[in-house]
Amino acid sequence: MPRAHTRPIVGIICNSHLLNDTYPAHANGAMNSEAIATVSNAMPMLIPADPAYLSVDELLDTCDGFLFTGGRPNVHPEEYGEPETAAHGAFDRARDAITLPLIRKLVERGQPFIGVCRGFQEVNVAMGGTLYPEIRDLPGRMNHRMPPDGTLEERFALRHKVTFTPEGPFARLFGAPEVMTNTLHGQGIKQPGPRVVVDGTAPDGTPEALYIKDAPGFTMSVQWHPEYRAAQDPVSRPLFEAFGAAVHEWAGSRRDAVLRSA
Repeated sequence: MPRAHTRPIVGIICNSHLLNDTYPAHANGAMNSEAIATVSNAMPMLIPADPAYLSVDELLDTCDGFLFTGGRPNVHPEEYGEPETAAHGAFDRARDAITLPLIRKLVERGQPFIGVCRGFQEVNVAMGGTLYPEIRDLPGRMNHRMPPDGTLEERFALRHKVTFTPEGPFARLFGAPEVMTNTLHGQGIKQPGPRVVVDGTAPDGTPEALYIKDAPGFTMSVQWHPEYRAAQDPVSRPLFEAFGAAVHEWAGSRRDAVLRSA
């Protein structure tokens, strides 16, 4: 039978943390839940991204869409065929084990998802792409990392332009050829996967917006953090609204399929 609730469910991928350097936890920023609940009009569900607790198939059956969040741990370079170095930073192999196959399944099924920061990088790796371990060390690149100190407003302040492909999906969504965004990342795309279309770049050429070519569902993902003040920001709001519309459409088609088979 169809679910009794009216809002679709969006699974928000969590990161592993040690609270007070002692207590293991799966957590993510409240601003992700706020963006999904208030702008995408969906029910946020925090997902402990660890195959010890759940499977990809269970997630596909439970959630209508997914938000692949940012986080301090990076995708392990073994996932794209490169050796680990000190520059690659911290890792979360359990999250890799869930998110990478999940993304590939979502693309295949046409089930909607949005990738943010690390999630943006996960989409590229899942689809066969590679990453630079540290963007700021590359010739001609700016420092994309967040300021080490300051308030949330200072850390999430708009810092550079992102320029989109003319007439591409991001330019159409925002109704503008470029927008201003925040930037809080160290790694970035080196080689896009075969079906990964880079649709927006920073002034230094760093990929900032992508979608998956010929995917049947919503796959728009960004390197910046649109979840910050998503309801008020003129760039974040249309992105989460478009994602929400795709999630509602998927949930509706799922309910219709259940009713037809009843």
